[in-house]
Amino acid sequence: MTDDGFEEDREAILERALDRAPFEGWTPLILSRAASDAGIDRSVVAAAFPRGIADLLHFWSEQVDAAMMAAMAGPEFARLRIREKVSFAIRVRIDLLRAHKEAARRAAALLALPFYGGLGLRLVWATADAVWRGLHDKSTDFNYYSKRAILSGVWTTTFARWLADDSEDEAATNAFLDRRIENVMQIEKLKSRLRGRQSETAAGAR
Repeated sequence: MTDDGFEEDREAILERALDRAPFEGWTPLILSRAASDAGIDRSVVAAAFPRGIADLLHFWSEQVDAAMMAAMAGPEFARLRIREKVSFAIRVRIDLLRAHKEAARRAAALLALPFYGGLGLRLVWATADAVWRGLHDKSTDFNYYSKRAILSGVWTTTFARWLADDSEDEAATNAFLDRRIENVMQIEKLKSRLRGRQSETAAGAR
């Protein structure tokens, strides 16, 4: 969302909404109640979140993505291998959601509904894009889209596994993420070999 002077109001409303969402779900009523809890006028709510609860969820996802990217900017991050960087980013995003796991579960259920399906897809894509931007990805061709599409799948399936993981150490989620990233790396290796063979074939045809 653009910096339009309502950032502090959005943050205050989101904070109260996250307290209510585990019990009330993400509804227009919760937006109104959260604003009331924060002492924010209805006119400000309408300006800050013109699309209502959809904008509130969008704002929350943006906040988490930004915090994830900030964590990826640390000096220790640069020393990691690519698969470790991707794993780090996704684990950090889960860490950021952990305190509000039930609110995240209720949000996922809402975004799975047909009316909010488009928003859900956009938020997933934005998260995948944030990870690649945090990795300083320079691709602009087909790879730009394929990288984000693949990572979108990794994120959504890992997130779903995490929502179902009630263990204290979340070992099942961590193992699932490791397997998904390993699968992706194998695909990338195969693509690289195929590109190499195509280059050799093209060179031999000259």
